[in-house]
Amino acid sequence: MKVYFSHGKESGPWGTKIRFLADIAEEMGCQVESIDYSATQDPEERVALLKETLPADEPEIILVGSSMGGYVSLVAAMEYDVKGVFLLAPAVYMPNYYQQDYPVNCAVSCVHGWQDEIIPVENVLRFAKAQSASLHLVPGDHRLNDSLDLIGPIFKQFLYSCLTDKI
Repeated sequence: MKVYFSHGKESGPWGTKIRFLADIAEEMGCQVESIDYSATQDPEERVALLKETLPADEPEIILVGSSMGGYVSLVAAMEYDVKGVFLLAPAVYMPNYYQQDYPVNCAVSCVHGWQDEIIPVENVLRFAKAQSASLHLVPGDHRLNDSLDLIGPIFKQFLYSCLTDKI
């Protein structure tokens, strides 16, 4: 199983959250890759970069995205056969983002902060309802760095479910 991480608009490929989650994934026997999107802030260009990175013949893929990276992961998951998508404060239903509907056919789990000042909680509630996605609302802002102790076990359970096909 390989986990591909997509960072947010103003963060980098090995920021605090991604490093934390990548360590968990590696401990569970997964390979990890974090794509560097710092050359562009355009979400559609980032989607294209992720699609170029994903192998066409690898069925054991999990996508993890934070903020804009969540949007990028969701759009890519619409075209690829992935095991699951794990989202942190995903940029769903945002103005000026091309994709406004996210029909993915895989397990989806989402963590969002109640005090998120960038992505409204209502957007994520709407998304989770439309996808029948697992949704975890935690204390915290958009960065979610203060909630890593809560996010870690959620991610670990999601990975376990994907690895054992108990989705």
